Amino acid sequence: MTPSRLLGVGAFLLGVFVLVPLLIVLTGRWDFYYTLTSVALLSVGAAGVWLTFYIGRINIGQGAYALVGGYVSAILVTQAGFSFWATLPMAGLFSAAVSVAIGLPILRLRGVYFAMVTLVLTEVARLTALALPVTNGAKGITSIPLPGELSIFGLTVIPDFASLGNPKLAFYLMAAVLMVLTYLVLWRIVNSRLGHLCRSLQQNEELSASIGVNTAMLRVLAYAISSFFGGLAGAMFVAISQSIYPSSFVVTDSVNFMLYCFLGGLGYVFGPMLGTLLLYFGWDLLSVAREYQLLIYSGAMIALMLVLPNGVLSLLEKKGGGK
Repeated sequence: MTPSRLLGVGAFLLGVFVLVPLLIVLTGRWDFYYTLTSVALLSVGAAGVWLTFYIGRINIGQGAYALVGGYVSAILVTQAGFSFWATLPMAGLFSAAVSVAIGLPILRLRGVYFAMVTLVLTEVARLTALALPVTNGAKGITSIPLPGELSIFGLTVIPDFASLGNPKLAFYLMAAVLMVLTYLVLWRIVNSRLGHLCRSLQQNEELSASIGVNTAMLRVLAYAISSFFGGLAGAMFVAISQSIYPSSFVVTDSVNFMLYCFLGGLGYVFGPMLGTLLLYFGWDLLSVAREYQLLIYSGAMIALMLVLPNGVLSLLEKKGGGK
């Protein structure tokens, strides 16, 4: 990593973990903690969708894996007595396992057919949650306890959230750490041999297969990692809201995960993060338009995609090219 990039990463971490909390304390806008926590977790789910774009597939089903991960965590915490911290990786792994079972047959399909299948996954997950007794149907699972203490070798790493007077900061830091780790892993994947092979699928799958690349395995692996991120985001949302319902993640959420990637830039690892931030705050700012909110929002999205087909981050390249 070049010195300029290291400086940029350092500035980003300083802003996320120091400047943002400081500004919130100075302004007294404690509600921003919840907003920024949501942005961080949504960007984690969007990171997974970006990875499926990276192999040349359109994923419109990430909401399904967020719902699956959320229910796995909620069931293990409330019915099996597991610690939330133990259920977090379990939620991701279970979502990944489900995606492998689904992906093995459908990832052999052409891109457009795969996108059509993923479009119905979120609704299938919602209907399954409505039907299964373990998910408590439409009533959902409520009164989920806050994350407890996490200790390693007797040393308290994370305190019991229930003991905190105001856990909003703790939730924000937890989500921010997860976001940073997610994008660190994503960046490492992209810049590894695995990432180079995945990029070859995006460019020409037939050519990749002809030189010995196991294209089917790569597609399934990328889809599993994508769903793992979705399961993590869903589990974290459940811990924050302390409840989950079949309608907690719907088709609209899956579409939004995809839009975050488009807006930020499909060619940039950190595109989904920026896209999530812009769309989340953009939607809130347009609330003053009332009944015209959706119309203005849709029009702005179409205009941005026409003007910046490679996403907002492509502006940095244009600026650099002009120097």
